[in-house]
Amino acid sequence: MQKIKNSFKSVRFKLFFTMCIVIAVIVLCLVAINNIVLESFYLYSKTKTVRDLYKKINTYYNVNQNSDNIDEELRRIAYNNNFDIFIETDDNIIIFSTNRDLYSTIDTITNAKNYKDSNSVIYSDNNIKISRVNDKYNNLNYILLSGRLDNGYNLYISIPAVPIEESVQISNQALILIGIIILLISAFIASYISKKFTAPIVELNEITNKMAKLDFTKKYRIADTDDEINELGKNINTMSDKLERTIKQLRDNNSELEKDIEEKSKIDEMRKQFISDVSHELKTPIALIQGYAEGLIENVNTDDESRKFYAEVILDESNKMDTLVKQLLELMKLEYGKREFNNANFDIVELINEVIRKCRVMIEEKNIKIKFEAKKPVLVFADEFYIEQVVTNYFTNAIKHAIDVNGNKEIEIRIEEEKEKIRVSVFNTGENIAEENIQKIWRRFFKEDTSRNRAEGGTGIGLALVKAIMTNYENDYGVINKENGVEFYFELNKEK
Repeated sequence: MQKIKNSFKSVRFKLFFTMCIVIAVIVLCLVAINNIVLESFYLYSKTKTVRDLYKKINTYYNVNQNSDNIDEELRRIAYNNNFDIFIETDDNIIIFSTNRDLYSTIDTITNAKNYKDSNSVIYSDNNIKISRVNDKYNNLNYILLSGRLDNGYNLYISIPAVPIEESVQISNQALILIGIIILLISAFIASYISKKFTAPIVELNEITNKMAKLDFTKKYRIADTDDEINELGKNINTMSDKLERTIKQLRDNNSELEKDIEEKSKIDEMRKQFISDVSHELKTPIALIQGYAEGLIENVNTDDESRKFYAEVILDESNKMDTLVKQLLELMKLEYGKREFNNANFDIVELINEVIRKCRVMIEEKNIKIKFEAKKPVLVFADEFYIEQVVTNYFTNAIKHAIDVNGNKEIEIRIEEEKEKIRVSVFNTGENIAEENIQKIWRRFFKEDTSRNRAEGGTGIGLALVKAIMTNYENDYGVINKENGVEFYFELNKEK
């Protein structure tokens, strides 16, 4: 039902209905004009015809043609036009007649009062008079011209006239019938034309509806015709493209604004986190520095060796604080995407050998066997400075946690080449990491062994740095518990 109501409201139905109404009104106007004008036009036409005939007959007699020729010509004219022609002299001598009964009829018309009352003069001048005669007794209706020729003859021309009312009625019936036929034909034509004209409007309506929903995928199909609708379609396509670009630009700007807000929020969060971490982690070294500094001031120990020990503790804790703050700042920048990487091709084998060389003293102190058998260069694409931090963190952690297992105390470093990646793994013999701590060790300040003293323990930020660096590169990293130890690994992109 709603669909039917909507169809009545459509432009196509309104155009179709309007065209049908216009055609019906035209037919009715023709009927009305027929009723008003037809009688007058009919009389005017007949009057002109008999006047022209009078002039022609007058000309025939003026040029002194042979009477037989004139009679023959008059009979032909009368026959062709269904006229009755009667010519007489003033002495009532009949010169020519196509109907002998016309004489008595003319005499009756000119003399009888009842006929005079029923006559109406249509036209008259010095020579002729044209009247419309309505013979009620004989039920006849005709137009009569009575006139005088230049040679003195009296001329009478009678033209039968169908009652004008009957002619109008017949004409109206014909007009109505033709109007109905035209209306039916026009209805089909109007339906086709309305569909043809409204189809592009419907298409434009669908496009604008989609545009209102910010869907700019549908475009108007430009036709070869150069009309207003085609021009409107071009303009709507242009407007659609401009709106799409403008909205895209607004979305991009909005996205940039959201990113700026998010960046600002990240910076605030980073600042809060940094303050929280620093204030938490610096409590112990500050307390130690404060305690030993007060001891020096109050001369708790008078010997030089004790004072030197106090000073060394203060210096050591200060260095640890400095290292902690620098690592925290670096970690914050990495986690919040504020650090740019200077990526380049470099040899990972050479980097690992350099890290091992730097840690040689620690290795010898703990009597650890190092296994690293890579000889040929292996080129990777990354920032060498940060990858050195990753390798150093893995390697120093392995040194700290390496213990003798079945008479074997070693660290093994392996490099494996995959399709698009290089996998570096660092294994050390020792105790496995508790399963519940596998994910926690990547958090900042997490230390699995809470009993470890400060001399051996680190800052608790190393593995968090590894996670941040690998996350920025979108490369895999992790830890695997082995039968006799623990293996840490990370992946790098191959050389470019």
